[in-house]
Amino acid sequence: MNASSTDPKSPASGALSSNKKIEMYADALVMGVARHWLAIFNFAWGCYVGLPILAPILMAAGFVAPAHLIYGLYSFLCHQLPDHSYFLFGPELAPLKPVLTIAGMQTGGLLQERTFIGNAEIGYKVAICQRDVAIYGSIFLAGALYALIRNRIAPISVKWYALFLIPMAVDGLTQLVGLRESNWWLRTATGMIFGFGSVWLAYPFLQSAMDDVIDSEVQRRASKASPLPSPPHA
Repeated sequence: MNASSTDPKSPASGALSSNKKIEMYADALVMGVARHWLAIFNFAWGCYVGLPILAPILMAAGFVAPAHLIYGLYSFLCHQLPDHSYFLFGPELAPLKPVLTIAGMQTGGLLQERTFIGNAEIGYKVAICQRDVAIYGSIFLAGALYALIRNRIAPISVKWYALFLIPMAVDGLTQLVGLRESNWWLRTATGMIFGFGSVWLAYPFLQSAMDDVIDSEVQRRASKASPLPSPPHA
């Protein structure tokens, strides 16, 4: 064996020590994510749906700049049409287009309409639409519920999942092609059904995958801690 590799002051020994630390940190990160993936997911979804709700609260409190930052960020993720959005701190939770127009919304087209945030008269809109609030809010709630029952629930099949998807697809598509106009409670109900179904489909598979990662890592660590004995010499 090269003596320099056993000398703690040698460059080679220092590189081995650094590599060992990186390996330990990587292992700890993998195990941490595998063990706490659900908490990470629930926190992420909670932030994702919570920030849009925070935007009208900030507007009402006079913190316009951070509120506009949230509206701007989520404008890339949602159409933000006012007549498809919830409004807080106003007389109506889900005002329709005539009411919004009277309150000051410009009606020169969808791109212009979506810029209307609201005002003290009508309230301030949530930074994502009603359906998105329902989808991501229900994913967050279903994830919290899953934390209590994850050892007692199996994933649904894709065929059953289609039943959770169809109501939202029908409601959205028939509105998109102009056959009918949806309303706030249909958008909310169909979005929640889809969100809960998505968690029921995906989270048990994710739990199984994370359990496999943990088992593999535990076995790998055990094999490193207890190496096989060398065969006896003839």
